[in-house]
Amino acid sequence: MPVSPAQRPKRVPPYLLVADELTVEIHAGVYDAGTPFPSESALAERFKRAPMTIRRSLEVLRERGLIETEWGKGSWVVPLEKRPAPTTE
Repeated sequence: MPVSPAQRPKRVPPYLLVADELTVEIHAGVYDAGTPFPSESALAERFKRAPMTIRRSLEVLRERGLIETEWGKGSWVVPLEKRPAPTTE
């Protein structure tokens, strides 16, 4: 018997899974504010994901106000006092 779209389990896109894990690590203090954030290639290797997936994950982190990126210089964690409060979703 076929399953209707409403009955199918919702799949979380891979870029959101990566972004969510990095968000938890940032809030836990794994990465120090102002220090270089891991490169796209390092994150792609760590998570075994395509560079485009990692790029989209970093975009989500920027939208969440957790990292800043400067072209040619990389990304870094935003200092705690400049970050928005964590939300529970």
